[in-house]
Amino acid sequence: MSQLVWLLDRGAALVTYPALYLAVLTGVLYNTESFGVLHEAARRVHIELSVFAMTVTLLHAGLGVVDAWFVVTGQVPAPAYSIPYFLGGVAVGSGALLMLVVAVLGFTDAKRFQRPWGPRVVHSFAYAGFAFGTIHAAAIGTDMTGLVRPLLGPSVAFLVYVLLLRLLVFHGILSNATAS
Repeated sequence: MSQLVWLLDRGAALVTYPALYLAVLTGVLYNTESFGVLHEAARRVHIELSVFAMTVTLLHAGLGVVDAWFVVTGQVPAPAYSIPYFLGGVAVGSGALLMLVVAVLGFTDAKRFQRPWGPRVVHSFAYAGFAFGTIHAAAIGTDMTGLVRPLLGPSVAFLVYVLLLRLLVFHGILSNATAS
């Protein structure tokens, strides 16, 4: 049973991270018309992609709690790192989940939030949730060990680049013609 939980948890995690990455990327492009065809594509897929990403995130979180319980209670061998480090990674993952849930609430229940914490500001918590998720994946994602340097770093750098480009356009530092 514990091995099945571990496999399902890792499988869910391996689907969750790319789904969250694409949800964040399309979210950056969603409201920026100067990105042209990328903006149009993001408008078509962002919400559905985000719903899928949150669904697999919740699946991973549920399975992760059970898997962590097996580790902490000694029902399965401990990971190759210490239990406090493992629990720290679980805490960071929990923080990611909390931020993502709050970001979703900023979108789905906008009336709940008032200035200065309007729905758009609250929805931007998705960036913090993704950052926490990235740290969680790099820290305790046993399947990510060989991917951190060659894949995770450059892909996050690209996401930061697109976000900075959007901010430069939004603040008028770059013209729309320059960004497209």
